[in-house]
Amino acid sequence: MMKFKPNQTRTYDGEGFKRRAACLCFKTEKEDEVLLVSSSRHPDQWIVPGGGMEPEEEPCGAAVREVYEEAGVRGKLGRLLGIFEHNQDRKHRTYVYTLIVTETLEDWEDSVNIGRKRKWFKVDEAIKVLQSHKPVHAEYLRRLTNTCNPTCGPLCTPTNGNSPSSQVMDNNAPHYVVCSTQGSDLVNR
Repeated sequence: MMKFKPNQTRTYDGEGFKRRAACLCFKTEKEDEVLLVSSSRHPDQWIVPGGGMEPEEEPCGAAVREVYEEAGVRGKLGRLLGIFEHNQDRKHRTYVYTLIVTETLEDWEDSVNIGRKRKWFKVDEAIKVLQSHKPVHAEYLRRLTNTCNPTCGPLCTPTNGNSPSSQVMDNNAPHYVVCSTQGSDLVNR
């Protein structure tokens, strides 16, 4: 299902959840420093870059596109951390990936158009910063240590910064992992 709004198309899955994708962008494979961006609605607050999927777009492609638009970075897309469901105020289902940053643009779409900023945070500090404004985003980082290594699950290999193609690296991996933001454990489906 799709809903059209000015300048964007929102896509929903069969259960009525808005389809979203995001990346935890790291400086190195140590995954100890994460890049956050300023919120478009609350410029003094920080969020994980991500947004809605376009029609026919794969989750990994949407994640790469959103990070490029919102944070002005490109990199090596890693593992799928999970699919996070947020049910409280809006029904969102967000595919969250890891990404190791390999290129940082000086000016990017959201910095020019809306004055968005970006900043590196130690993971513990990022959790604290996100907890007050976007607790679901803090949950992404909390789940970081509970996920499998980068060789399992779906991976995405971008051919350039904007046109990814997806590849499943391990046919024995679960189709996806659902991480409810209401405190339940990881569930394989």
